[in-house]
Amino acid sequence: MGDIYKEVGYEHGKTEFGTNPAILVVDLQLGFTDPRYPLGGLPMVDSATNCTAQLLHIARSRGVPVAKCYTAYHSERDMPRWKVRPVHEHFFYGDESLALDPRIHHESYDFTFCKNAPSMFFHTPLITFLAKHKVDTTIITGCVTSGCVRATTVDAFSYGFRVIVPPECVGDADEIPHRQNLIDVHRRYADVVSFDDVMEYLAKVDGPLTPVAG
Repeated sequence: MGDIYKEVGYEHGKTEFGTNPAILVVDLQLGFTDPRYPLGGLPMVDSATNCTAQLLHIARSRGVPVAKCYTAYHSERDMPRWKVRPVHEHFFYGDESLALDPRIHHESYDFTFCKNAPSMFFHTPLITFLAKHKVDTTIITGCVTSGCVRATTVDAFSYGFRVIVPPECVGDADEIPHRQNLIDVHRRYADVVSFDDVMEYLAKVDGPLTPVAG
């Protein structure tokens, strides 16, 4: 059976890497990575966190900008109408679930900020950070693939960035929506590129920041 999307013109050409990348890390906070929390302990997210940590290690060693976000609210009054129960239970300022997973966190190097909607770009200072460092390529990592990762991918595309998604560095609760969303964003907005290929690319980049070792 043929691929009707390709037949009618989807997945035409490649986005490809640019010359000035940044790593975007979506919501790898304890609320999504720590088994103490209802949304934590998902195997795919745990694996994505470990792979993202490796990606960040080489990115920081090359001076590549890293932007990380977490999701938090003051109260129900400033929260969108989430249909995700644990968000209403834990994602408030002061809760330990907001802390970034230590595997991916580098406090003095990374640009870390709070978001309050699915996309990292929605009403956040991310665009200013990326523009300041003349970023042309966003490499998107984090969770979950079918939610905030996809929303961030679409917005990065909408702002004109080259968008790369390493599938090993994003995770979801279930394999089916994970795979379906990766297939779909690859058709329309991004290049889904293997972890190994992204690592090889980053190893050759000279970023604008002062590299860190270790």
